[in-house]
Amino acid sequence: MPKLRALHQIAIVVAITAAVSAPVAAANVGEMGAMDMNNPNGGAMTMTPGEADAISSQGMTTNMHDPHIMSGDMSDMMAHMKWTDLRPANAADAARADQIVATLKAALAKYRDYHAAEAAGYKPFHPEITSQKVVHFTKRLYALKAAFVFNPAEPTSLLYERTPQGGYKLIGAMYTAPRRWTPDDLNARVPLSVARWHQHIDICLPNKKPRPGPVNWKEFGPRGSITTAAECAAADGRFYPVLFGWMVHVYPWEKNPQEVWAH
Repeated sequence: MPKLRALHQIAIVVAITAAVSAPVAAANVGEMGAMDMNNPNGGAMTMTPGEADAISSQGMTTNMHDPHIMSGDMSDMMAHMKWTDLRPANAADAARADQIVATLKAALAKYRDYHAAEAAGYKPFHPEITSQKVVHFTKRLYALKAAFVFNPAEPTSLLYERTPQGGYKLIGAMYTAPRRWTPDDLNARVPLSVARWHQHIDICLPNKKPRPGPVNWKEFGPRGSITTAAECAAADGRFYPVLFGWMVHVYPWEKNPQEVWAH
């Protein structure tokens, strides 16, 4: 599995964990770009404070450094990932993708300094969680706009890798789209012969009512063994067939073309 893909998946685990484990997360869930647990259409709406608070009462933060959650082995997360199929390559799609990357490169130049990104409205998603190697800096306005129109120069999130000096290095960006979109809809935005969009699916979270003991995160969450509504109901959980909208990542400075649109 490519390094960039593994880093992103670890970041998503942290993001989901953070989003459902603190009351303050209600204000930040939307900052990830269409991270919505209530809106069936997948727009860039936020989880309600009541929902965030209910889930936070299950104490997910106490498991933040559980090796099962944060291990480098992403195999247990694959059951909760849905990818678009890669379509046959063609020259028109390649040219369109190259133009998107060129536009993105030009737009990102001013954000190499993460302070400039923050000044422009990009906010880091739980940067205090040091276990995430890649931090999403997200602009909520662009997340909202992405539900309706696509501007390659306005990615929903900027992807920053932590540096040993305590700063951030800009490595890429994330585009988003509504969860209800079809492959043809996504293809019109970023060609499916070049990139594979993905969703986080079939996730069971603990019910909001008090539990007799600690939550078993080997069963629940984005790395959990529960993958069906029936299993989730039997475990007294809440099942989300699709947790977020569609996402695709682009790393425009990668020299290997296969890593520019990381699958």
